[in-house]
Amino acid sequence: MKLVRKDLEKDNAGQVTLIPEEPEDMWHTYNLLQVGDSLRASTIRKVQTESSTGSVGSNRVRTTLTLCVEAIDFDSQACQLRVKGTNIQENEYVKMGAYHTIELEPNRQFTLAKKQWDSVVLERIEQACDPAWSADVAAVVMQEGLAHVCLVTPSMTLTRAKVEVNIPRKRKGNCSQHDRALERFYEQVVQAIQRHINFEVVKCVLVASPGFVREQFCDYMFQQAVKTDNKLLLENRSKFLQVHSSSGHKYALKEALCDPAVTSRLSDTKAAGEVKALDDFYKMLQHEPDRAFYGLKHVEKANEAMAIDTLLISDELFRHQDVATRARYVKLVDSVRENMGTVRIFSSLHVSGEQLGQLTGVAAILRFPVAELSDQEDESSSEED
Repeated sequence: MKLVRKDLEKDNAGQVTLIPEEPEDMWHTYNLLQVGDSLRASTIRKVQTESSTGSVGSNRVRTTLTLCVEAIDFDSQACQLRVKGTNIQENEYVKMGAYHTIELEPNRQFTLAKKQWDSVVLERIEQACDPAWSADVAAVVMQEGLAHVCLVTPSMTLTRAKVEVNIPRKRKGNCSQHDRALERFYEQVVQAIQRHINFEVVKCVLVASPGFVREQFCDYMFQQAVKTDNKLLLENRSKFLQVHSSSGHKYALKEALCDPAVTSRLSDTKAAGEVKALDDFYKMLQHEPDRAFYGLKHVEKANEAMAIDTLLISDELFRHQDVATRARYVKLVDSVRENMGTVRIFSSLHVSGEQLGQLTGVAAILRFPVAELSDQEDESSSEED
């Protein structure tokens, strides 16, 4: 993302002009936009024209519109963003108050104006405009007959390909059908890797599976690469890292990212940091439940006691339509930082973010036990009984 201009006033009202440069920037833009904001961008509008003879025709014209945002639609697979709203500035083609949908495009600038730019939104702009936050991890999660080729970017886990091949069972004295099907499966996975993984950007490719599937697959892939003199795979051989996972389904990627060998290799990526934070939370919940809280009310009480060491919060909560609720989450984040706590904002499109979402989207690891909260909970529940 490229920051063209930033005009903010003392009360944090103002506007920002940005140019999204890659698909991931669309996800950042989606998180910046809120209903009630003003969006100015170039768009195409179908306009009816009447000639001097009275015949009516229509043609498409490119014009710049300023909309008051009413609805935002994001397609995570295609990374497309559509914003619907009413025109709030004079335009020769579009009447004031007329509805229009702008489709934001990469490499085309837009200007976003807000009555209040909060700290979370401003931090997202900083991250989006920092080139170090680009996609740098790929993963192949597989089992016999099923594989998912994913890209793990700082903000989301994208499934780029799913390979499914029916593998017949081994029969006594005849394994040829099984072996042929397995070879066909491996070949399709290799093709998916070459098609969807950009080795110029990706620092590491995780190959995760139960049993020996990953070893057999990697042996097959590099034997074929030597036979066919596939320079792309041979030159990037050192980037492949084999790890264990319980299955070939996408959710098994979390286990692969938790592997100590992976965390040390990916220590500079945001995705690995999120997974580790969530893992630490679950461990704390198991061994010291008085130091692991989730749910907004409990986490706010822990924050009042200045007990929060790490706050885990989903970016989905900052897209809440109710301004007061959104402000409550922003206030929590600011307060934890003021008290020298760490804040990790999880992407709801990551596997780890989905899991945090199941825990209400907000959780905290505490510096010290806060037993009273658990006791209060017990007392209130016994009163209800």
